Amino acid sequence: MLAGETPAFRVTEVAPGVFVHKGQHAVPGPDNRGDLANLGFVVGRDAVAVIDAGGSAAVGRDLLNAIRARTDLPIRWLILTHMHPDHSLGSSVFAEVGAKIIGHPNLGLAMASRAEFYIEANARLMGDAFEGTVAPTGIETAPEVLDLGDRVLRLEAHPTAHTDNDMTVLDVETGTWFMGDLLFIDHLPAVDGSIRGWMTAIEENTGKPVARVVPGHGPVAVAWPEAGDAMVGYFAGLMSTIRTGLAENRSMLDMVEEADRTEDPRWLLFRDFHPRNTTTVYQELEWE
Repeated sequence: MLAGETPAFRVTEVAPGVFVHKGQHAVPGPDNRGDLANLGFVVGRDAVAVIDAGGSAAVGRDLLNAIRARTDLPIRWLILTHMHPDHSLGSSVFAEVGAKIIGHPNLGLAMASRAEFYIEANARLMGDAFEGTVAPTGIETAPEVLDLGDRVLRLEAHPTAHTDNDMTVLDVETGTWFMGDLLFIDHLPAVDGSIRGWMTAIEENTGKPVARVVPGHGPVAVAWPEAGDAMVGYFAGLMSTIRTGLAENRSMLDMVEEADRTEDPRWLLFRDFHPRNTTTVYQELEWE
């Protein structure tokens, strides 16, 4: 364990100069401080880029300490893969050390419209562990390429899928692709955008030539595209079930109350997220 790390906050070097912290599979609470998402950073010759900041200022500080245990290079960019609080609410820690917060063109508006709710809800769930946490501001649209000094990152803004502001980050040198929440493993995926768009995003990137991917939730790195198979299977089953219900004129409430739990044993947090997914996908498919 390096200086700056704690037993509860570890970082793995998944490829040379590419580091990932594995978040917990849980709902926000005082015991986890919102440390729920996978977070990363890439070290170049001249600078560091951080990918996602965690769900509270406390988690952001842990990530900053882990970076400083490895390099004193300036942290020039914080790339947010989307607006969800477990990925974004540690952002102020990096803004304070001079990092520019960047993301999808839709990210700034998406965050501004939800910031008050995110702060109130997570403060209630985490209590004192959430102290000092504020929503990110001053978010800028990310360029397509960042150069960290002999280290190029390619940033891609995706059409609506998990959310309407998903961004992925590819470290060209090592072929490491940070997918954010376009990829969930073990943790049930949460649909907050378009399930059809998400399926399209996965299909269009199945052949992407990468060495490894970093999911938003799950192991620190996995092989692609097989890592997405379980998630695609869940989506296909959910859409099939809801389309059948719609054809039978079943209401959304009935579909939620009688939600198919066939895949419950396969996923963590299934009962926390499946009813919400059923509601979201019903509303989307109702107007096909």
